[in-house]
Amino acid sequence: MDLLRHLRFFVAVAEEGHFGHAADRLGMTQPPLSQGVQRLENRLGVTLLTRGSRGVRLTTAGADLLPRARSLLAGADEFAEAASRQRDNRGAVRIGVLPALGDRQVAGLVAALRAPDPHARTVIVSTAPTVELVDAVAGGRLDCAVVHHPALLGDLGTSPVIKIPRRLLVPAEHPAAKKPSIRALRGLACATAPRAHGTAAFDLLVDTLRERGLDPEFLPAPGDRDALSAVAAGRAFALSTDPEVRAPGVAVAAAGDELALRVRVVWPDPSPQPEVCAALESALREQL
Repeated sequence: MDLLRHLRFFVAVAEEGHFGHAADRLGMTQPPLSQGVQRLENRLGVTLLTRGSRGVRLTTAGADLLPRARSLLAGADEFAEAASRQRDNRGAVRIGVLPALGDRQVAGLVAALRAPDPHARTVIVSTAPTVELVDAVAGGRLDCAVVHHPALLGDLGTSPVIKIPRRLLVPAEHPAAKKPSIRALRGLACATAPRAHGTAAFDLLVDTLRERGLDPEFLPAPGDRDALSAVAAGRAFALSTDPEVRAPGVAVAAAGDELALRVRVVWPDPSPQPEVCAALESALREQL
């Protein structure tokens, strides 16, 4: 017996209060609907509905089981929808990127990955901190990802380190806007991704600034929007990988090589899609 099909019969009759109306709703005739409900009752060993001249009423058992039947049917529909999404995503490329990569860069990566067959290849992008991206790649939820260097990568395969140039963002009225240098940034906080997003990379930034005579406070800024807001408010300086970053009240200058964003492409080892990992690494380098 098709339990879900017969549960749909039961729910339709219970909600319509009439076999004829329920049959119309289901697009079938009344006799097989009535027989289906009877088979369900026989299978369960309880009477679900009472039939009378004024229509159909739920028994005590029927009233108790109706919400459970609805829940089972809803779960079955959700399962089918999830399976459909999985079917639609077969062959899709699943990549992860850091919030530190700008929108233009991510769009460039997606375009490069779709270039071999833009009509057939779907690229699904997840943006998350390094810790989450590493877990997703290790767990098979992503094919590959761009993560901070240094970072704890476990048994993942990795590309060589890629240095992405960054721009120094400074409040327009600050003295460093006219003559940018690390020492000139004194008095400003540093707006950057929280330490929890990539402990080793955050500590490297702290050490780099301290080596050059700067020991700022740090404001959490997961992405460029947060960083730009802090800089425009005159509270902080920030670093951005966006080569065309612009905002009112923000001065932009090239940051030195020591402040470049260091990243790696990581993948499960062995990778199920090595050509995708190679294409992602190549696309990153082409944007430098």
